[in-house]
Amino acid sequence: MKTENKKISSFAAHLNEQYGKTGTETRKKYEEEYAAFELGVMLQEMRKERGMTQEQLAMKCGTTKTYISKIENNASDIRLSTLMRIIRQGLGGHLKLSLTT
Repeated sequence: MKTENKKISSFAAHLNEQYGKTGTETRKKYEEEYAAFELGVMLQEMRKERGMTQEQLAMKCGTTKTYISKIENNASDIRLSTLMRIIRQGLGGHLKLSLTT
């Protein structure tokens, strides 16, 4: 016997309900904050994959443990030049950017 749960909705529908439709100011703010969160998670994962502490990463790229922590926890905006330095000098990686409209 097949039953349907009418309370289940798609993620897109959830975002529309919680943050408004794409293009609204509330939705734009959510998307920007999510992108910053995602960046912090990616940096944290790269750092952990390399077996580094936040302090070790900070020392390699010339910043502070507090700043690395703020980036990883989405509490700080980050300049592109700083991001590139963290990835290149600190993590030994390369940054690729993609723009979408």
